[in-house]
Amino acid sequence: MKKRLVSLVLSTMMTAGLVGCGGAASDSAAPASEQTQAESAESTESTDAEAADTANSDKSYSVDSITINIWDSNQQAGLQEIADDWTATSGVKVNIEVIDWDNYWTLLEAGASGGEMPDVFWMHSNTAQMYMENEILLDLTDYIANDPSIDKANYYEGVWDLYNSNGKQYALPKDHDTIALLYNKAIFDEYGVDYPTDEWTWEDMYEAAKKITEGSNGDIYGMAMNTSNNQDGWYNLVYDYGAQVITDDHKGTTIGSDEGKAGMEMMRKLLTVGAPQSVVAETGTDSLFQSGKVGMITQGSWMINSFYTAENHADYAWAMLPYADTNGNGSCDKGERFSAYNGLGWAANANVADPQACYDLIAYFCSEAGQKKQAQLGVTMGGMKGVSEDFSNAFEGMDVSAFVRAEEEGDLYFRPYTRNTTVWEDALQQQGAFLDAWQNPEDEAAMATACENAQKIIEDAIAAE
Repeated sequence: MKKRLVSLVLSTMMTAGLVGCGGAASDSAAPASEQTQAESAESTESTDAEAADTANSDKSYSVDSITINIWDSNQQAGLQEIADDWTATSGVKVNIEVIDWDNYWTLLEAGASGGEMPDVFWMHSNTAQMYMENEILLDLTDYIANDPSIDKANYYEGVWDLYNSNGKQYALPKDHDTIALLYNKAIFDEYGVDYPTDEWTWEDMYEAAKKITEGSNGDIYGMAMNTSNNQDGWYNLVYDYGAQVITDDHKGTTIGSDEGKAGMEMMRKLLTVGAPQSVVAETGTDSLFQSGKVGMITQGSWMINSFYTAENHADYAWAMLPYADTNGNGSCDKGERFSAYNGLGWAANANVADPQACYDLIAYFCSEAGQKKQAQLGVTMGGMKGVSEDFSNAFEGMDVSAFVRAEEEGDLYFRPYTRNTTVWEDALQQQGAFLDAWQNPEDEAAMATACENAQKIIEDAIAAE
């Protein structure tokens, strides 16, 4: 079974696009200013020490060190600081190693087939089901049952449930994320376009992008969206207009419905006034934005650090995602502004030398103290409810509250997944699905046909699972 898993995952993961919660790692340094980090550390130092002392009381471990693998360099410094709090009382050293996205999964898959695996690592919605079903992850169920500090009710339900298989829990929620609209104020000023507001519809975004693109004679694009990055892009339009990429029971889709077609029609319109996909594929939306070639992009909270530390960050600002005024009443009602959210899980190797030590480290990362410090340092939003405000205050001089307001004032849906997510995700990017429509957005009929084809692709993939 493990060999079958490795073969299947290798054939799908290597072709998958970068997706949420740090799917793309930046070379940027840690997020918040040194002063902010110092103040956060000082204010929580005693609490962290007490929490770590409590977590490790009466514990003795058979290992001197634990190795962690992650794929986002932006998060390394903050997570290491939290791990060091645990080390101070446990006596077990924690080494966090950053492996780029593609190599991360290659190494993990090699370990699953008999090679060497890290002790603790991140799990993602793309592959969690296959790893859990094949007994590669440490079963945390009994550890959680004996740990009064971990309560499912305190975490985002979608993230917790993602890492549960057949009644067993294989990871604890590390974080969650939301999506917002990033814009360049200098470009808006240059072309006399009003800044985005929380009252913007997708039509408003289209009109603003059109003014910038046409006003610059195509030298600057009003917007850019990488169609391969579904979570921070076109998925949200499908839901805003009343359809679902994957239904709540994970057994179907409504992307080919009239509502799904309406959402993708809006996406098509945006692409007509945005950067062509050939340009996006060559340069990337983030690079286009930071080089001043694009006025707007949609982006996930896991990428704030890259823009916070960018050279022209003073020109950058965030707004909530636009909404779809489907009932035409001129205001955003429930179900008209959605943001995808996803969440990584802290997991451990099923054959780790000291399971208790690995669980205790994971539990500390996911404890109130660990989650608060993760948010205060600007590492990511928490997997635990109630710590997002700490995250929104972590970036001095940049208002990132749009990510928090996305869940307080809008609606969240968990990033669509099935047992073999990457099978249909990859197929949607190919000819016969959305590829032709992405590349030729002037063809309205092509997008409608693509939605119908996507309906069948997803249904067939689910039936084959």
